Amino acid sequence: MRIVFAGTPDPAVPSLRALAASGHEVVGVVTRRDAPLGRKRVLTPSPVAQAADELGLPVVKADRLDAEATESIVALGAELGVIVAYGGLVREPLLSAPAHGWINLHFSLLPAWRGAAPVQHALIAGDRTTGASVFQLVPALDAGDVFGELRYDVPRGATAGDVLGELAARGADLLVEVVDGIAAGTARATPQHGEPTYASKLSIVDGALDARQSADAVIDRFRGTTPEPGAHLSVGGQRLKVHAALRGPDDADLAAGELAASGADVLLGTGAGSVVLRTVQPAGKNPMAAGDWWRGLRLDEPRVDLPVDAPGGAA
Repeated sequence: MRIVFAGTPDPAVPSLRALAASGHEVVGVVTRRDAPLGRKRVLTPSPVAQAADELGLPVVKADRLDAEATESIVALGAELGVIVAYGGLVREPLLSAPAHGWINLHFSLLPAWRGAAPVQHALIAGDRTTGASVFQLVPALDAGDVFGELRYDVPRGATAGDVLGELAARGADLLVEVVDGIAAGTARATPQHGEPTYASKLSIVDGALDARQSADAVIDRFRGTTPEPGAHLSVGGQRLKVHAALRGPDDADLAAGELAASGADVLLGTGAGSVVLRTVQPAGKNPMAAGDWWRGLRLDEPRVDLPVDAPGGAA
């Protein structure tokens, strides 16, 4: 089949490469416009745009699939649209322009975690199993019939970045299988069953770790917001990014928010149990071992600032 592919970030790249290597023809790639990155804010093509350039595929850059973008995409003459983390909505008349419509690779077991940040929300919620689904795109958010899915048991300590990377690789194979089935006329989609949950886009506020919560809840939020939007604490009124952390002992004898040295690491007391801080990044500095940061800390009572309110509340 003639396929148009829409995607933007790194997790979409394995799917684009898999489709380009398949027996189908990728007639064009849709991605968001170049964005300013780094301290110098240099305009940089998206990871999907860079991959498309390497593959010699024509690219349509658009932040919204408006009338102009729709005209360019329809002109490609695709029989099927495939979307993976594009970052925008496909509406009519573009939604029904290809003969087979559009399918979407989504990184959850639908109807769980419909929306922009499914992996992050799954880990924050403490889900130990997640997966990926390929479904028929419809006007309602991530609500279409499902052609296929894969299940994935989340490894202990895995971050959202780790899980998303694994699902992106495995999901690319699933996506090609579904496209093959649609081309052969053998693919069958089934309605979603169960109560939907929703995964809105996260902001830096969602990365705040609340030491009033249990150690398990703190670690789940750390894992779900690493590497983006980034987990952090507040110490002495300054933001402290947390790059590496793990579950600590239950008998650390620390009050919620209290800090204590532990070799090269630092222990953080929580509402129940403790958290081991391994790698942190103070404001304006490079990441460093938590123990090194601790030795330079100048506080009479070493503890984190307990927020008045934080995502999820106390648990």
